Amino acid sequence: MSSARLDPTIADRLKRNEAGLVCAVAQRREDGAVLMVAWMDDEALRRTLATRRATYFSRSRGEYWVKGETSGHTQYVHEVRLDCDGDTVLLTVDQTGAACHTGSATCFDDGLLLAAETG
Repeated sequence: MSSARLDPTIADRLKRNEAGLVCAVAQRREDGAVLMVAWMDDEALRRTLATRRATYFSRSRGEYWVKGETSGHTQYVHEVRLDCDGDTVLLTVDQTGAACHTGSATCFDDGLLLAAETG
């Protein structure tokens, strides 16, 4: 593991949860579709910024994972933004293959529709 640290200017703006994580939303660059939501800590964000490969922290496994490392369904990161509160990171990505672990294009394709505006 690298001894490099996240830029202090960025780290100071992050508002992490009790586990030291921030929410990360991946959005498709092509059309703005929300692909998935995952979690990052400082190291995952540092790796993402350094490599342009979306790197997340698995809460269940307690380890880092690079999107597509085993599936081939990669995310190349074009832009990273921090929201106004500092508690969410937005990744604008080029997605290769499915974003969802179920094989769907996005994690919201087969999700439950809670409300919709009617015409």
